[in-house]
Amino acid sequence: MTAIEISSPERIGVPDHRWEDLRLGDTLCSPGITVTDAHLVSWAGLTGDIVSLHLDEQYAATTQFGQRIAHGPFTLSTALGLITQTGYFSNVVAWLGLDEVRAQQPVLIGDSIRVEAELVATRLTKKTDRGIWTFSYTVRNQRSEPVMTFQSSFMIRRRAA
Repeated sequence: MTAIEISSPERIGVPDHRWEDLRLGDTLCSPGITVTDAHLVSWAGLTGDIVSLHLDEQYAATTQFGQRIAHGPFTLSTALGLITQTGYFSNVVAWLGLDEVRAQQPVLIGDSIRVEAELVATRLTKKTDRGIWTFSYTVRNQRSEPVMTFQSSFMIRRRAA
């Protein structure tokens, strides 16, 4: 009988991605989420963004969209949240902001959205343990149509020299 060697199981935790782990042109792809009535109602309650276009079916039916649509800031925030699920943001020191936010199409209840975030700029900072990533985000619906685009920048830890 031959002895079987069993190694210890690997301990797995939060990925340790750093500034050096991505290169210009790399694109992160998020999982998706299907937008529901609960998302819109919760968002309105959390933010006070209580607008008939998002919450009143009767009113929304009379608009150009013919139905309720998701709040633009909801779509933006959800996109930022979805992309963090890729595991590349565990070493963020600071979120630096947004630029060029454009809503291109409405997000409807029942739409499934996903995010592609392309690394379009990187730079070092004065502090040698940090760098900056700037991503160009495209939020797409289930038909792969862009519904929102924007850029967002983060300060992220670097590996020790």
